Amino acid sequence: MMLLCIKVSHAQVGTEVDTLKTDITKRSEVENFNQQYDIADLFKAIFKPNKQKDTTRKPSGITIIPNIASNPSIGSQIGIKAVAGRKLGDDPNTLLSVAATSASITTKGIIYFYLNHNVYTPGNKWNFQGSLVAAKTVTPDFGLGIAQPTNGSTDDQVLINAGRQGRTLNSIFFNFREKVYKEVQEGLFVGAGVSFDVRKNISDSRSVGATPYTIYNQRYGFSGRQYSANGLLFNVQYTTRDNQNRAYHGIYIDGGFRVNQAWMGSTKNAVQFNTDVRKYFSLSKSRPEHVLAVWNWASYLISGAVPYLELPGTAKDPSSRSGRGYVVGYFKGTQFNYSEVEYRFPITRNKFISGATFFSMQTANDGLGTKLFQKWQPAGGGGLRILFNKATRTNLCLDYAWGKYGSRGFFLGINEAF
Repeated sequence: MMLLCIKVSHAQVGTEVDTLKTDITKRSEVENFNQQYDIADLFKAIFKPNKQKDTTRKPSGITIIPNIASNPSIGSQIGIKAVAGRKLGDDPNTLLSVAATSASITTKGIIYFYLNHNVYTPGNKWNFQGSLVAAKTVTPDFGLGIAQPTNGSTDDQVLINAGRQGRTLNSIFFNFREKVYKEVQEGLFVGAGVSFDVRKNISDSRSVGATPYTIYNQRYGFSGRQYSANGLLFNVQYTTRDNQNRAYHGIYIDGGFRVNQAWMGSTKNAVQFNTDVRKYFSLSKSRPEHVLAVWNWASYLISGAVPYLELPGTAKDPSSRSGRGYVVGYFKGTQFNYSEVEYRFPITRNKFISGATFFSMQTANDGLGTKLFQKWQPAGGGGLRILFNKATRTNLCLDYAWGKYGSRGFFLGINEAF
């Protein structure tokens, strides 16, 4: 399977939520932006070569770029994306507030719009995280589990799809999510919120006979045409990262429950426990961009049932950036665990171009004998980084990654995967 896509745009075939994670942006030293070079500087050098450089002007925290992608599932995509970052108030310890929005359309008729925000009030007293998504989507489907063969019934074999035969599901998707956090100690936040995920007009016009989607729905009592997964969110976060877009050092930990409730309009009740742990090691004092980054994201169903397209899996993390080398949902289950390590390094001294290499492993259960951690699927790759905005460390990431079953592709995205 060959694919070319913006990994952020995996939300066009899945769910893009919470792409902006919480962290601390206090710095032990002030960055010298005059010694850094970004896309704005390049444009000035090309279009205004004789204009004297203003060393007193603070760089803008807004980045606007085309949102271009192409893969067999979504066709070719064109759109526009904007990312912004700013500290509110005068307190130097206030965390960076960020927001992003994008609108795009593809040759297969996919229309996608999202708006994300992560706002800290002055002094970090309150933190508001949320997202709004409206989309006409195409979602790839490769079955349940981690591609471990079964000796079960014919339906069991179709559901697991050990050969990873690809299918696609069309639907209309809406998401609204909002969480409110209160800082109780420096770097420690507790919060709660709500999430409404509604999918309608679900169809698979190309498949004949039973599919993983239809078999799963029959076994767990979901309609094949529509569903809602609406619930309450309860989270605890701790962070010491120095920057949320490209951390040089620090840690980020998030743990929480999602409780889908029928009284909120959810098709089924369910309780899930989710964890997100990230650690960053700067390997050089003189060039802190040499970073070893480690990430683990996991989701565990405790009770109830989750709709098939909302199961945790590849690129189903909050920022939809896990599993480079596979499309969204390539592996999935009611229990899912993902780990990745990435080495980031500078190439030019002005930080305009840097690079990264990465390796990941993921595992899932299938409910038919294969348990979590029993089988792992690898992926890996590398790529380049181009500094788009030095004020917020916003990078354009260009990666090529390989997975199993012939899955590989070129992935573009704004900011690091984690």
